[in-house]
Amino acid sequence: MNIQRITIETEPEAVQAAEAFYRDALGLAERVAVRAASEPSSGFRGFAPSLIFVQPGDVDAAVERALAAGAKVIKPVAKSLWGYGGSFLAPDGTAWQIASANKTATAPATGEVERLVLLLGVDSVKTSKRFYQEQGLTVAKSFPSYVEFDSGDVKLALYKRASLAKQVGIDPSGSGSHRLAVVAGGTFTDPDGYAWMTAESIVSAG
Repeated sequence: MNIQRITIETEPEAVQAAEAFYRDALGLAERVAVRAASEPSSGFRGFAPSLIFVQPGDVDAAVERALAAGAKVIKPVAKSLWGYGGSFLAPDGTAWQIASANKTATAPATGEVERLVLLLGVDSVKTSKRFYQEQGLTVAKSFPSYVEFDSGDVKLALYKRASLAKQVGIDPSGSGSHRLAVVAGGTFTDPDGYAWMTAESIVSAG
């Protein structure tokens, strides 16, 4: 099963602004959709999309655009053991990671996105791994604290909720709706309450 895109929910009056943010600031119009939320949400929503660019200059440019469009820095971009990146809170309240595996430029910045990874914070990585395997997803990488699936244009990865919040740099507390729908080849809700829907069903629900 492949993920076609993710749909982020926000307040009805903020839908158009959120669509513009993901289209213009992050260049993700084809992989991130927005719809009006029907349930309340507060604090950390349990997930964090991770936008991976090829060049560190692209990270800087995307963060600059995001901040100009109303995002707020969580972790300033910086070099680390694994590359170059940071995190920010989008205007709709979604926590995002942004990074490049390259610590220094290997070529001019082009805006090329290497991949988009949907990081889900879960109660039990082992239980959620088994659940998603039963839905037809193929495991690409597996460790006790982290699992990644081969899921098409948007990669799916699992962390413990507290570990994901720590990685992003946000308080792990939160309640209410995840404000996320994963658009793929099936309709179901996972053990942690994340909703998966087909493209047809999300159009009907919207």
